[in-house]
Amino acid sequence: MAGWLKVLACVLVIVLLGILGTAYYYFKSAMLQKEETSYLYIDRDDTVDSVYLKLDTIANPHAMKGFRFVSEMKDLAGSLKRGRYALSPGIGAWDFFNILKRGEQTPLNVPIPSARTMDKLAVAISKKLEMDSLVLLQALTDSTVCARYGFTRETFPAMFIPDSYNMYWTVSVDEFLDRMKKEYDKYWDSERLAKAKKVGLSPVEVSTLASIVTEETRATQEKATVAGLYLNRLRKGMLLQSDPTVKFAMQDFAVRRILNRMLTVDNRYNTYKYAGLPPGPIRIPLKEDLEAVLNPESHDYIYMCAKEDFSGTHNYARTEAEHRANAAKYHRALNERGIR
Repeated sequence: MAGWLKVLACVLVIVLLGILGTAYYYFKSAMLQKEETSYLYIDRDDTVDSVYLKLDTIANPHAMKGFRFVSEMKDLAGSLKRGRYALSPGIGAWDFFNILKRGEQTPLNVPIPSARTMDKLAVAISKKLEMDSLVLLQALTDSTVCARYGFTRETFPAMFIPDSYNMYWTVSVDEFLDRMKKEYDKYWDSERLAKAKKVGLSPVEVSTLASIVTEETRATQEKATVAGLYLNRLRKGMLLQSDPTVKFAMQDFAVRRILNRMLTVDNRYNTYKYAGLPPGPIRIPLKEDLEAVLNPESHDYIYMCAKEDFSGTHNYARTEAEHRANAAKYHRALNERGIR
């Protein structure tokens, strides 16, 4: 009798081990076929069947059987949540099912670019988030929406501080804009507000001038010089005479050479015609250019002209005579290259 009990116990142990092994094989062994994290995106139109199809392309077949079994047993279809979900190496079907069931999204880094126009910003953001670019653009250009955050349509670009921000793929337009305002308020801390006051500008005006600096030079070493030059012109009551503002006024960013006839375009953004800063930023300025305006170089330059070597840097001048000489060298170089 004792022998039969031992045999039965062994059989039960073998059966139990078989059950545990099978359970591990289908539910706990790695779902992924590769050793790097993949991401499952579940959008508004997805069903549990379309989720299966997406997972079929990256999951081990046996793990997918376990995932389908537990999903049907515990009704994933009835609680499917939109989102971006990380499927990391080593995660099993049961654990991944629970992640989806609870809607535990994996956030992603969303870069805010130094976009030239709001439509460019909308397109860039919609490529990263589950957000329709046209819906976002409508909000970005809606005066009521802008006013809600304390801006106008012209000044709204100032609210966006270029950086990468952690957020969920499913964030709504309102949530996205709320986050951008929060980051704007965080950026404009007491120290930066004090610096803005010292140079005689509001935060929006700092952003507007910084956008001109962004357009004028890519050379980090001269950004503070350019900022200081335009601040000098503002203090003297001189026209800024910034070529990039003319391009913005014309909405023609492909222009390579600003001609005299372009300087007369009747638009408030044309700083050859209208004194002071433009109504708002001519693009979302780079962070380093905001800092350049807040920490400008102290000098007495009031003129600048692109260098004739096309290095992207500038010749600076204190007098109109010096400036005319610099401009003549640059125009000769343009003519020699056939740039019209």
